[in-house]
Amino acid sequence: MTARPDVLIAADASARPIRLLAAGAAPASPWAEAHDFTGKTGQLLIVPDAQGHPAEAWFGTGEAFDPLSVRGLAARLPAGDWRLEGVEGEAAEMSAVAWGLGTYLFDRYKARPQRGRARLAVAEGVDLEACRRIVAACALCREMVDTPAADMGPLQIETIAREIAEAHDADLTVTEGEALLEANYPAVHAVGRAAAPHRAPRVIELGWKLDQTDRPLIALVGKGVVFDTGGLDLKPAAGMRNMKKDMGGAAHALALARLILQADLPVRLVVLVAAVENAVSADAFRPGDVLATRQGLTVEVGNTDAEGRLILADVLTRAGEHAPDLTLDFATLTGAARIALGPELPPLYTDDEALAEGLLAAGRAVRDPLWRMPLHAGYRAALEAEIADLRNDPAAWAQAGSVTAALFLQRFAPTTGLWAHLDIFAWNPRARPGWPEGGEAQGIRAAFHHISAFASAH
Repeated sequence: MTARPDVLIAADASARPIRLLAAGAAPASPWAEAHDFTGKTGQLLIVPDAQGHPAEAWFGTGEAFDPLSVRGLAARLPAGDWRLEGVEGEAAEMSAVAWGLGTYLFDRYKARPQRGRARLAVAEGVDLEACRRIVAACALCREMVDTPAADMGPLQIETIAREIAEAHDADLTVTEGEALLEANYPAVHAVGRAAAPHRAPRVIELGWKLDQTDRPLIALVGKGVVFDTGGLDLKPAAGMRNMKKDMGGAAHALALARLILQADLPVRLVVLVAAVENAVSADAFRPGDVLATRQGLTVEVGNTDAEGRLILADVLTRAGEHAPDLTLDFATLTGAARIALGPELPPLYTDDEALAEGLLAAGRAVRDPLWRMPLHAGYRAALEAEIADLRNDPAAWAQAGSVTAALFLQRFAPTTGLWAHLDIFAWNPRARPGWPEGGEAQGIRAAFHHISAFASAH
């Protein structure tokens, strides 16, 4: 894994300064004029010393400084130690996290030495270790998503979960292959049974401090489809190209779980991941099949490419058996979510007004945006099936594919406490400094911020 927490270091006056300059506030100098530096948003100018070595940097902030803009700086600056001038308090902490996020580089398969990176000397008073933990959690998530399916199968997801559990004295239970039927995870088994034996489907359950009943219980649920061919309803080549990222929900749930454990939040925690490969074989589940679920509802399969909601049905039901106070599920669930909101703004679904506002406010606070979408009851009829309790492909008249998928999950969500669903993309489709094309962590920082407040309030 390529997490580099050392890109954030303690305050150091010897680090080269980065001067933040508003639009129109650039110093009058031939160097600034020669490079047309005016302080507009995102402009960067390296100022050399008498020997031609970088001495300081000028960074344009436009009308106002946005700490998230620092994310692109690390990839643009020469290697070495830097410090932001005049940034303190909350802005300094957000800047440190943004800088760390911008240093992410997935180079596992590159046959070239890793170049030096720019490091940020954070301002005094910033909790350096807390910032490093957040950066490392997001890096873990992104690395899992970026890793090709051949090297990130159900067993590898299990291994990462086991490492997290062992590091924090948590319990881990794994139910695999045919044992899923005995343990009553029929939908997970049906979706994953076509995969090769060494990539057998499994349910991974992590539990932490579950006996400390004076703490609120948080449940994190993740969709872990390590590769999605679409099943017998085979995807076209273009649609299959990036389906290594279809385990992004599992990556988010595990990364967030590790962050909660490392911070030792005053909560109980249960994490449930269904890790499967939606493969094609003679034993693949078929359009027209009726699947059983752990909850007891039956689901008619209209499309084998709508498999994520099937495996989540079982693990959401299992989460409910713990009677959680708060459940968050993460899933790369629908292309319709991207049509509605694009790749950078994950839809948030919940039927609780306070939870919705809490998560949205947390996203705004840490610059990790979410957008609430409606659980419109009028579309529930689109999930009705002729020969089963539900169908996994909603009737075409409803059109709102992300909404109907969320309504499907709501039927299986815990009825105790609060529940929210995040239909994440987990991917940057365009490369720019600080945002390389590839895996992205969406909602982890917002969720952690909200869970921290939720724990304090309970």
